[in-house]
Amino acid sequence: MIKVHFLAALLAACPLLASAQSGGTLERKAPPVHDWYLTSGGEWIFSMPILDVNGSDKGAIVRFSPFFNLQGLANYDLSSHFGVFTGLTVRNLGFIYDVPDSELRYKFRTYNVGVPVGIKVGRMNHALVFVGYELELPFNYKEKRFANEKKEDKFDAWFSSRNELLFHSVMLGLQGPRGTTIKFKYYLSNFHNTDFTETVNGVETKPYAGLKANIFYVSLAFDLFDGERFVYTPAHRTEEKHAWLAPQDRRRG
Repeated sequence: MIKVHFLAALLAACPLLASAQSGGTLERKAPPVHDWYLTSGGEWIFSMPILDVNGSDKGAIVRFSPFFNLQGLANYDLSSHFGVFTGLTVRNLGFIYDVPDSELRYKFRTYNVGVPVGIKVGRMNHALVFVGYELELPFNYKEKRFANEKKEDKFDAWFSSRNELLFHSVMLGLQGPRGTTIKFKYYLSNFHNTDFTETVNGVETKPYAGLKANIFYVSLAFDLFDGERFVYTPAHRTEEKHAWLAPQDRRRG
C-alpha cells in the first residue's frame, strides 16, 4: 500500500518536476467558452420526506447518506457568466418514517441512476447559481422495519414495483468561490407505488396505501462545476510570448 501511494505521488509530481527542470510554467486555467468539458463530485445528502399519511404529516426523520452518491457532469459555457449542463448520476435516496403512537420505525431506500439537465449563472468555475431538473430510474429498493429500536425485518429487490417507476425532481444550488456547493432538491414524484399489492398469509394487501412521501433534501458537494485544469507551458513558448509583448511594453514607456 505504501508503494502504491508513493507511486501516485510521484506521478502527480512529474509535471512539477518537468516544469522546474525546463523552466516552463504550470498554471490553472478555466476551459474556454463554447467547448464541452467534464466535471464530477460526490454528494452528502440530508433528506426528509414531506409526508401525508392518511392526512397526517407526523413521523418524518432526517436521514444522512454520504456514500455512493456520484455525479458526472458535461458542461458547456456560452459565456463566462452563463452555461448549461447535463450528465449522469448514481444516488442513494431514501427516508425514515416513525409510525406515530407506536414503537415502529421504517427505513426506505433506493439506488437511482439519473440524468440531470440545467443552467448555470455567475462566474463559470467559480461562484455561481444553478437550477435544473432530473429524471431518475430506481434500480434497487431496500426496506427495514424496527420495533423498540430492534431490527425485525429487512429485504431488498432489483427494479421493484414497490416504488414509482421514475422519479422527477427539481433542484436549486449555489457554488461558492472555493468550490463548496450546496444544493436543494425536491422530488415531485411520490416515493412509493401506493397501488402495489402483496399477499401475506393468503390475504392480498396494499402496504403503502395512503403513504405519500415527497422527498426534500439538502446536500453538500465540492468542486462540482470546477472545470479548471493544470496547463503546462514550455519555456520557449513563454519566451516567445514575452518577446511578442516587449515592443508593446516599450511603446507604453
